[in-house]
Amino acid sequence: MEITRKKQQSLFLSLILLIIHLYPSSSELEKVKNNTSLNSDEVHVGVILDMRSWTGKITNSCISMAIADFYAVNTHCKTRLILHSRDSQGDPFHALTTASNLMQNVDLQAIICIGMTPTGAQILADLGSRAKIPVISLFTTLPNSLTWHSIEIDQDDEASQSQARGISDFISVFKWKEVILFHEDNAWGNDNTIPYLFDSLHDNDIDIARRISISLASSTDDQIIEKLSMLKSLDTKVFVVHMSHALVSHLFLNAKKLGMMSKGYAWIATAATMNFLHSMDSLVVESSMQGVVGFRRYVPTSKELHNFTLRWRREMYLNNPNAEVSELDAYGILAYDTVWAVAKASEKLKTGQVSDEILYKRIVNNRFRGLSGDFQFVNGKLTSSREFEIVNVIGKTIKRVGFWNPTTGITKEMNSSVFINKMDTISSTSPNDELEVIIWPGGSAAIPVGVGKINKLRIGVPVNGLKQFVSVVWDPQFINATLTVEGFCIDVFKAAIDTLTFEVPYEFIPFVDAGGRVAAGSYSDLIDQVYFQKFDAAVGDTTITANRSVYVDFTLPYTDMAIGMIVPIDQNNNMWIFLKPLKPNLWLTIAALFVLTGFVVWIIERPVNDEFQGSRAHQFGMIFWYSFSTLVFSQREKIVSNLSKFVVIVWVFVVLILSSSYTATLASMLTIQQIKLASMDNIGSQLGSVVPGALSNLNFKDSRLKKYNTVEEYANALSKGSISAIVDEIPYVKAFLSKYSAHYTTAAAKYTTSTNGFGFVFQKGSPLVHDISRAIARLREEGTLAKIENVWFNTQQSSNFMHEDSTSSNPSSLSLANFGGLFLFFFGISTTLALVIFLVTSIYKRTFWRTGELNKTVLPL
Repeated sequence: MEITRKKQQSLFLSLILLIIHLYPSSSELEKVKNNTSLNSDEVHVGVILDMRSWTGKITNSCISMAIADFYAVNTHCKTRLILHSRDSQGDPFHALTTASNLMQNVDLQAIICIGMTPTGAQILADLGSRAKIPVISLFTTLPNSLTWHSIEIDQDDEASQSQARGISDFISVFKWKEVILFHEDNAWGNDNTIPYLFDSLHDNDIDIARRISISLASSTDDQIIEKLSMLKSLDTKVFVVHMSHALVSHLFLNAKKLGMMSKGYAWIATAATMNFLHSMDSLVVESSMQGVVGFRRYVPTSKELHNFTLRWRREMYLNNPNAEVSELDAYGILAYDTVWAVAKASEKLKTGQVSDEILYKRIVNNRFRGLSGDFQFVNGKLTSSREFEIVNVIGKTIKRVGFWNPTTGITKEMNSSVFINKMDTISSTSPNDELEVIIWPGGSAAIPVGVGKINKLRIGVPVNGLKQFVSVVWDPQFINATLTVEGFCIDVFKAAIDTLTFEVPYEFIPFVDAGGRVAAGSYSDLIDQVYFQKFDAAVGDTTITANRSVYVDFTLPYTDMAIGMIVPIDQNNNMWIFLKPLKPNLWLTIAALFVLTGFVVWIIERPVNDEFQGSRAHQFGMIFWYSFSTLVFSQREKIVSNLSKFVVIVWVFVVLILSSSYTATLASMLTIQQIKLASMDNIGSQLGSVVPGALSNLNFKDSRLKKYNTVEEYANALSKGSISAIVDEIPYVKAFLSKYSAHYTTAAAKYTTSTNGFGFVFQKGSPLVHDISRAIARLREEGTLAKIENVWFNTQQSSNFMHEDSTSSNPSSLSLANFGGLFLFFFGISTTLALVIFLVTSIYKRTFWRTGELNKTVLPL
């Protein structure tokens, strides 16, 4: 490093001596002024730029258009800028020699140098200061000591500080705690941006793991590779780069060779690189810089800027028809505004001979609204924008993903009221909620971890459960190699991982014994292995229990939290099934009411209706016939009395209610067979299930609970009558019905309980528990869980499965208590009332009959 500095100092002194030697004397300058001042209104301005680079071409076109636009608008100007453009050919020494020759041959009032090295710009500024010629340096930072006659069009201290804060906030958003800093080893690379970065990162509790400096002049590709190889072995995968575009090409090319532009890495470039990205070799950008995120100067949009951009594109196409028209950058716009500033300053003087010193003061005192926004100087430096665009390199172009400004921090839109600040990094807000999706190195949208080696999660999976949930298929050619791991639980876990905003590599490891094929234990044993840290997690049909939660952490459940029952579809071959809908007391009551109704109608109709008269046998038969015929509403006998009609109407209503209730109950009984846990029948359950514990509070004997391992064993036991029903968790019930829904159905028990559902198992304190739980909640809200469930349990019964709280119990037989109100208030009161009226009327008639005051003809009621 010390040798490099000495070489730079020696080169700097040699250049100073050479330029001083070549620089003309005062008398020679006076001769030049006399020879070139043919027109006193002309203001001669030298322009030094690299015509071979895209930066030079863009800037040169903007300068030419600025001259034309200024005098097209200001037609009455008394002065006119005369530009003397010279090609630096990208060589600092040639640029200085060209500038010296230009000063000898032309009476320059100002010099604009574009894209020079810091050393070259410093020498030229020193010469301009001694010659009292304003030197305007675009895109080059000058020492603070060179302020007289030196004008800097670059990022000022406040803008550098703002950019450092923006980068620090950006890193904080992604919760990275360590970064590696690359910067250029020269006066330019050690500008105020580096100290500001140190301060801002420290304020956000972000450590700088390494600080690496690289020199464009002395660092070879081998040296760069050596430094990168050292960094590759570190855990930190986040890099911040503050380099010129010329040097950064070498850095990214070599990083690409070492595989450091792949998935898991994050590269953040400052405006020093991103402002000149278009001037870099497109092959380098496309092959080595994909996924780089950077900050660049923000230029506010306006109608004038839009119109100028369209004209500039046409101009560039006409001058470079075979070249791909590049993007107009912020510095091309600044060059345009700079020419306007010089032209305005020259016009304000309106003197026959423009004084260089006065011109300098006029330029720095300029203030106007240009294409780049507010254009003004402070201490010889243009006040830079405090706002930055956050861009992402994708292909040959860049994509804007957000903004940063000192007021709102990071936002998706410049005028957005929602922003990310330090407090947001503590919350669960995803960065992609406030930023456009960023494509990181390797083409991945998953946020890099940032720190730590990316180790795969060791996920244990059971091999002794139902295949619909976890199925492990081995390659028959290898003993320990697995071919596929699939199932409902596996698909849910993969879907949850895919929703995460960061990368989580993992591998499934079957929980098997030393032989490699047989399960090494139960589900509880698998969970114990997570506790003993043999596995980082376990994925399968693992039920969440309070006891297990003492040793491991569970995610939110991703299945139903209930216990269901499976019963055979009852064929109901019982010949007396038609009697079951009604209990005996109700049957007897209905029979009695039939007789009572017939008797009441017979009593009322007999005195006035011939059809209810005759022999005793005929009248006795009429009592039963008439009341029972109301079941089918087929009475042929006409009734005369209004009282009997009233009784019949009420009775028909009662019969309608009874027949409807009977039909509904019988239909239910023909479909569902009632199961009671308190009965003496055996019940089936999944081997290793937590159902016995969940049923312990229901007075259920464990001896009646039979364990089975597959749905085929379930079906075989049910078909043989070994068990009367299956009592298990809802996911197992759905798995069974997805295959045997034709012969079995679900039924809810009179006394039911529930479980906590299935959850993924992680070690205690694992940070993934919160992220996976939130992902499961999102999958449930979006309907993804339901879609995965339908894929694995795709039957009408399973997809339309009713939870226990909505599944009605098997219908009980109807009793007299169910119809007490109907019989009492409707039939009892109406019949009693009719009889009372009939009896009172009859007694009244007989009393008057005896006194002879009634007619002989008996009038019907």
